[in-house]
Amino acid sequence: MIDEETREILQKQHYKVVGNHSAVKVCHWLRKSIRDEGHCYKQQFYGIKSHRCLQMTPAVVWCTQKCVFCWRNIEKTAGITLEEFDEPTKIIDAAIEAQRKLISGFGGIPERINRKKFKEAQDPNQAAISLAGEPTIYPKISELIGEFNRRDFTTFLVTNGTLPERIEAMDNLPTNLYVSIDAPNEEIYRKTCNPIIPDGWERFNRTLDLFPSMDTTKVVRITLVKDFNLVEPGLYSPLLERAQPDFIEVKSYMHVGSSIERLPEDSMPGFQEIEEFSRILAEDISYDIKDWKEDSRVVLLSKK
Repeated sequence: MIDEETREILQKQHYKVVGNHSAVKVCHWLRKSIRDEGHCYKQQFYGIKSHRCLQMTPAVVWCTQKCVFCWRNIEKTAGITLEEFDEPTKIIDAAIEAQRKLISGFGGIPERINRKKFKEAQDPNQAAISLAGEPTIYPKISELIGEFNRRDFTTFLVTNGTLPERIEAMDNLPTNLYVSIDAPNEEIYRKTCNPIIPDGWERFNRTLDLFPSMDTTKVVRITLVKDFNLVEPGLYSPLLERAQPDFIEVKSYMHVGSSIERLPEDSMPGFQEIEEFSRILAEDISYDIKDWKEDSRVVLLSKK
């Protein structure tokens, strides 16, 4: 289902395609963790282990948006529906095996790695379902999470919120359910997120209204890009007050992947800008700044 040209592009960007529509990519922080050189902000904020995290997607080139800050090649977006799809068990088995192959080279340099972490990394127990594409396009997203749950994984699912009916129908919920709020109004949404569906903003807003009823840990992620959506923090407040998330991650766009062909490096806000935005936002909606990780340019807000 992924054409050869797109597959080659993904492979050059160090993705491992699994099955017909899924993919795995080893996170920068997994590599760092195995070398005892640090860990990702998700470990610091939520207690997961960076070296045991499986960064994957069940819809690598399928999405309802072509966000300017996306690290994939958005010109190769395959559409908004999966007509044929793999079963969850097959996806997970293949994803774990792909990750093992991707990190196998570490085994040849035992003096430079933490051997215990390397061994544990062979059996991930955390899935970040957020690598690329819109994961809720996969029709069996609930079953996929259910299978991860059955295997004692924690799961973080990140959605752009444009398929509220898929979210509402989920019987199995992730450990953390994320929705990305990357614009405070429709004008900025269209400029920043480039929806390829006509009613993306309306669908996104339906997800925000649904969000408070989801019986799991709820997180809003705001990825800020200079000259696009880095605007007055208070403009985001009405959307956040409707969503009522447990946590808010305010983070900088990172100049990586295919996004470097669309945006200059100075589109990345510095940590001080992220911190200032977060402070003003927290005061406006009565949240607390709970934590931050400067090298990741991210600040975590939580309910008081």
